[in-house]
Amino acid sequence: MGSFKSSGFILILHLLKGVLSNSLIQLNNNGYEGIVMAIDPNVPEDETLIQHIKDMVTQASPYLFEATGKRFYYKHVAILIPENWKTKPDYVRPKLETYKNADILVAAPDPAGNDEPYTEQIGKCGQRGERIHFTPDFIAGKKLPEYGPQGRVFVHEWAHLRWGVFDEYNNNEKFYLSNGKREAVRCSAAITGENFVNKCQGGSCIRKLCRPDPQTGLYEEGCVFIPNKQQKEKASIMFAQSIDSVVEFCTEQNHNKEAPNLQNQKCNFRSTWEVISDSEDFKKTTPMTTQPPTPTFSLLQIGQRIVCLVLDKSGSMSSDNRLNRLNQAGKLFLLQTIEQGSWVGMVTFDSAAQVRSELRQIKSGTDREALTKSLPTVPSGGTSICSGLRVAFSVIKKKYPTDGSEIVLLTDGEDNTIKVCFDEVRQSGAIIHTVALGPSAALELEELSKMTGGLQTYASDQVQNNGLIDAFGALSSENGAPSQHAIQLESKGSTLQNKEWMNGTVVVDSTVGNDTLFLVTWTTQRPQILLWDPSGKKQNGFTVDTNTKMAYLHIPGTAQVGIWKYSLQASSQTLTLTVTSRASSATLPPITVASKMNQDTGKFPSPMIVYVTIRQGAAPILRARVTALIESVSGKTVTLELFDNGAGADATKDDGVYSRYFTAYDTNGRYSVKVWALGGTDTARQKAASQRNGAMYIPGWIENGEIKWNPPRSEINTNNLQDKQLCFSRTCSGGSFVASNVPKGTIPDLFPPCQITDLKAEVQGNNLINLTWTAPGDDYDDGRAHKYIIRISTSILDFSDKFNEPVEVNTTGLIPKEANSQEVFVFKPENITFVNGTDLFIAIQAVDEVNLKSEISNVARVSLFIPPEKPSLEVTPPYPSVSINSTIPGVHILKILWKWVGELQVSLGSG
Repeated sequence: MGSFKSSGFILILHLLKGVLSNSLIQLNNNGYEGIVMAIDPNVPEDETLIQHIKDMVTQASPYLFEATGKRFYYKHVAILIPENWKTKPDYVRPKLETYKNADILVAAPDPAGNDEPYTEQIGKCGQRGERIHFTPDFIAGKKLPEYGPQGRVFVHEWAHLRWGVFDEYNNNEKFYLSNGKREAVRCSAAITGENFVNKCQGGSCIRKLCRPDPQTGLYEEGCVFIPNKQQKEKASIMFAQSIDSVVEFCTEQNHNKEAPNLQNQKCNFRSTWEVISDSEDFKKTTPMTTQPPTPTFSLLQIGQRIVCLVLDKSGSMSSDNRLNRLNQAGKLFLLQTIEQGSWVGMVTFDSAAQVRSELRQIKSGTDREALTKSLPTVPSGGTSICSGLRVAFSVIKKKYPTDGSEIVLLTDGEDNTIKVCFDEVRQSGAIIHTVALGPSAALELEELSKMTGGLQTYASDQVQNNGLIDAFGALSSENGAPSQHAIQLESKGSTLQNKEWMNGTVVVDSTVGNDTLFLVTWTTQRPQILLWDPSGKKQNGFTVDTNTKMAYLHIPGTAQVGIWKYSLQASSQTLTLTVTSRASSATLPPITVASKMNQDTGKFPSPMIVYVTIRQGAAPILRARVTALIESVSGKTVTLELFDNGAGADATKDDGVYSRYFTAYDTNGRYSVKVWALGGTDTARQKAASQRNGAMYIPGWIENGEIKWNPPRSEINTNNLQDKQLCFSRTCSGGSFVASNVPKGTIPDLFPPCQITDLKAEVQGNNLINLTWTAPGDDYDDGRAHKYIIRISTSILDFSDKFNEPVEVNTTGLIPKEANSQEVFVFKPENITFVNGTDLFIAIQAVDEVNLKSEISNVARVSLFIPPEKPSLEVTPPYPSVSINSTIPGVHILKILWKWVGELQVSLGSG
C-alpha cells in the first residue's frame, strides 16, 4: 500500500450498512410488513401450529408498540407452509417468499430437547441478524415457565434480528465483582432475586444457597440467579422479558454498564435503547397517536419449482468461447442441479427473443437430455434483455402464474433499454437470478436480482476459475428438503502445457454420495481422464460430448465414502473439474456450505466482509479450513483464509461462521466470490453453537418466599464435539458484489487495523495482569499492526469517549504479531491504586505504520480479590435433598443464615 492515509478513516466501519440480508421486511407507516415465518418441511403437519403462530404475533404487537414508545408494530406476516402439508383453499402460492429469505424458522429442536429460542447474528452491534429460530413446542406455549409468553420472547428476538442488539445476561459468566461485592449479571441492576445452586441427578436435586469461592471471591460453580416473581423494575427486555413487570428496553439512564454481557462487550456499553434509537427504522418514524391495528396474515404454500432459463445468444457471445461455456454450465444445471419434479422452460434472446422450450417437467433423464438439446449453439444479433424476460413470462403463464417462479438470466452484453421492463418485473412476482458474463454485461443487471430477491453472480472469461459453472451450480432450490439440493464437492481448473497433469483428490463424506456426478470440460481437444474410487478401482464409462467439449460420469447408487483420486492430462489448453452430489439420506442432514458478502456494493475505502457458514443441520462445523477466491473484473484474484475465531470480522468464536475483511480493491466494477471448505483430522461437529443470542432460560422463580423450580435446562456442552475426524470437501459460489469509488492508479492505503474484540484479562500472582487477544493487521485483519496502545482505569466510563485520558501502560518490547495470531502481554499496573476489591478496566487500540488507529477494543475487566490468609470456619447448614418439582420454603431465613456465615468467614479471614 502507498503512504497516503488519513486518521479520519478510523470511523469507516460505521459506514457499513449491515450484513446483507435477503429479507423482504419493510417498515410502512410504523408497521412491519413482508415478514416471512416459515415452517420447516420436517415438522409434522399440525394445523394448530398456524394458529399458535398467529396468536404469538398478535400478542407480540402491542408489547412491541409500548416497548418502543408507540413507534413500531407488526402489520402483516406471511406464514410459509411446507409443500408436503395438505393443500387448502386459503393457502396461496408464494411470490418472492422462500425458505432462504424467511425471517423466522419454526423447526424441530436441534439438538433434540433444546427448545431455546435464538437468533442467528453474524454481524456487529447495530447490524441486522439473519434469522430467528423457534420450535413447535415453544410456539405452542409448552415452555411458558422457562421463557415466558411467546409474544414477549418474539419481541426479544426481534430486537436481535432487526436492530442488532445483544443479550444482557451471560450464561458463561453469571456473576461479577463490583467493588468487592458479588453481583448477578443483569440489566437493569434493579432486578431483584436470590442466588442458589441446583444440582440434579437421578431424579433428585440438591438445592442450596450459593457459597463464595474463597479463591475468586465469586460464587461456587453451579450458582444461578433466581428472580423474584414480583418486581417493580420495567427494564429490560433483553435481560428477561419473562418477568411480568418488564415492558421496556434498558436506556442510558438504567443500563448496567458494569455487567459482563454481550451487549456491553459488542456495543461499547451502549444500552439497547441507544442502539435502537440509532437505527434507520427509528430515524424515519415518529410515535403514533393512535393504537395500531391487529396484525394480518397470509398463508402461503410452497409448490413445484418453476424455472425459465433466459439466455443471451447475441454476437458478443462468440468471444472467449462464451457460448460453448454457457452450454457446459447449462448442461450441468439441467442434468444435475435442477431438482426432480421441477418444471423448466428456455428462452434465448439477441435483438429479439425466441422460445427454445416450453415448460417441461423433469421426471427422468430423458427430460433432462431433451432440455439440453435446446441450449443455443449459434451466436448472432444484438442484446434485448427485456424481450427475453417478457417472452419468459409468457412461457410461464401458459401453465402457471408467474408468482414464485424463477428466471435465470444470463447476458454478456450492454443494453441501455433494460430499465424499461423494471415495473413489469416487479409486478410479475418472479424471482430473477442474474449471471453477468464477462466484463461488459449490462451495469443495471444486478438491479433485477435486488428487486426480486434473486442471486447475483459474475463469471469472468478466466476459464480456469470455472466461474460460469459455479454460478449455475449455485442455483439449487431455495425451498424443499435439503436432501434434494445439489451440493458441489469440488470445482477446479488449470491451464496445462506439454502433456502436463492436473492431479487431485475429492472427499466423498458419509453425508453425501447420492446422484454423484464428475464433470470435466476442456477448451480444444479431449484430455486423458483417469478416476479412481477410494478402493483404488478405476472408473470408466464417461459420457463424452465432443461438440460441447465436456465429459461426465454419473456414479450409480451412493458413491463410496472416502478419497476419490483423479488425473487429467492435456497440452496447451484449460481443463476444469466439477464434482456434485446430493445427501446420502433423507434423514441425515448433509454438511452444507453457504457464502455471502456483508453488502452487494462496496464503496472504497469501506471494506467488504466475506461470511461462510458451515453446518450439518443446525450444528456448526468447527476448525475447517476455509478460503475465498475473490476475482475482480480486471482479472486480478485475491485468496483469503477465513477464520471462526471471534476476532476481526468474525463476530462469534466457534459458531460455524467463518469471516474475513476484504480490502484489496484494484478497480471499479464486479467482483466474484468463490469458496472452498475442507474438513480434516481436527475438524469437528458441535451439537449446537456455543453462544446463541436468545431469550434467557429462567431456572426458577421466587414467589411468596418459596422457590418454584423449572425443569433443568438442556445444557449445551461446548466440549462435546462429535466426529473429531470430520473429513469433507465443499466449494460454492459466494455470488458477486460491485465496487465503486476505487481510485485509478496506485491505491491509497486508507485502511486502519481492525478493532480488537476478544481482549481478555486475568489477575496473576503479585498483582500481575495477563492480557490475551487476537492480533489485528495493518489493514483491518491483513498484515501486521505497527504498535499497541494499552490503557487502564478504575472507571469503566473512561473508555466511552475519552480513551486518551486513562493511564497508559508501558508496552516497550510489545511488538505486534501477524494478523490472527494470539497475543499475550503481562504487566503490573503502575500509577494507579490496585488493592483488594479494586475493579480495573483495560482497553487496547492498534496503530498501523502511518498512525491510522483502530477502534477502541472491547473493555476487559479484572477485580482484585485477595483470599483471606487464615482458613475459614466451615459452617454447613443442612441442605435438603428434594425432588425436581419441589419448592424450597423459607428462602429469607436461609438468606439471613448464610449472610451471617459469610460475615463470620470474612471476619475470621481478616482477623
